[in-house]
Amino acid sequence: MDTNLNLTFSQILKLVRRLPAEQKIKLSRELEKETIQSKLTELLTSFRTDELSEDEITKEVEKVRQDVYDRRTSN
Repeated sequence: MDTNLNLTFSQILKLVRRLPAEQKIKLSRELEKETIQSKLTELLTSFRTDELSEDEITKEVEKVRQDVYDRRTSN
């Protein structure tokens, strides 16, 4: 059974717009998690070095989380 769907961005957007508000919020949070993980991976890859401490990495992660929180609460 082939479960792959070949949908365009426009088709997906139309489907998302038909969702109830609660499901849109849930979808938004899931996409946000994915984006944060991707940004963190990119950041860690680009700065891969023995010169960064665990503490510095943790501070950067917290900064990104705060930025996301600030954006979420300002909307």
